[in-house]
Amino acid sequence: MTAWKLTDADKSMIAREVEPFLPDRIFDAHAHLFTHEHFAPEPVPASYLDTPERIDLATYYHYIDWIHPNGRTKGGLFFGLAFTGDRIANNAFVAAEVSGSQGKNAFGQMIIAPDMDAKYVFDTVKESGFSGLKCYHTMAQSDEPTWQAAIELYLPEAHMRVADELGLTITLHMVRDRALADPINQATIRRYCENYPNMRLILAHAARGFNPWHTIEGIDSLRGLDNVWFDTSAVTEAGAFEAIIETMGHERLLYGTDFHVSHMRGRCVAIGDSFHWFYAEDMNTEERHIALQPVLIGLESIRSLRLACRRLKLSDSQVEDIFYNNAGQLFALVD
Repeated sequence: MTAWKLTDADKSMIAREVEPFLPDRIFDAHAHLFTHEHFAPEPVPASYLDTPERIDLATYYHYIDWIHPNGRTKGGLFFGLAFTGDRIANNAFVAAEVSGSQGKNAFGQMIIAPDMDAKYVFDTVKESGFSGLKCYHTMAQSDEPTWQAAIELYLPEAHMRVADELGLTITLHMVRDRALADPINQATIRRYCENYPNMRLILAHAARGFNPWHTIEGIDSLRGLDNVWFDTSAVTEAGAFEAIIETMGHERLLYGTDFHVSHMRGRCVAIGDSFHWFYAEDMNTEERHIALQPVLIGLESIRSLRLACRRLKLSDSQVEDIFYNNAGQLFALVD
């Protein structure tokens, strides 16, 4: 079983649980654009080999319609994926795509590495029309495993000053074992948000709530900050969404897919104080109690968001806010 095709199980979930829930307009606040060439000089990672060789906006809109049927997707926030490859080419590719003919309500973030000169970041953002910055832990300047990196090691203060001066968004996938429940992460996020009030911080993956208890435990540390948002991308348990909505308000939650990850098949589950990704190709689909029928991660995430909205009794208009209107205010979308 591979990604990049719809199975009967996918189609059944879309008809039963996704289409009845989705609003007419969707803004995707977390999606990747890239080509296989951008990974050079390293080979294309094995898990990416079955993706289209060129994921531009046209390719994105074609495939995203699988999980947002009937042309619901009306724009998005896009960034590259070649964090340790040819970042310059990947950034240029994203900038060209969001400024092109299909770029209405499409916004780009520039991949940044911690050793990039702040003036270079400033000039590239201005010249390329980026609306934000995208950092990632694999570029952290540390002798320790980057999964344990403090935020400052891959999102340095100098880049925060650029974001503040230009009013940029920053999408942050924090790491460390306990994510938002980690006091070091909490202190850095609060300090950055308070010291750089013109910067808008988006905490990816529901504040990396792959184990929802980390977001549930840590969310109160962000109470009162008015320049922090969260995206839903690739989170497949409802608890982190519920904690964000209850503590920060539904207005701070942005729907996102993590495309292309959305079109892989599987889900992430909390296990103890950690989490684990289960992918279809690693599963025994002939499980003895019932035959497993894994679906696209994007569908699992939408169903989890639906569960959170149902439990919290959100109105239709509040659901529409999460899928579109919250991003509309953050990015000044054009109808």
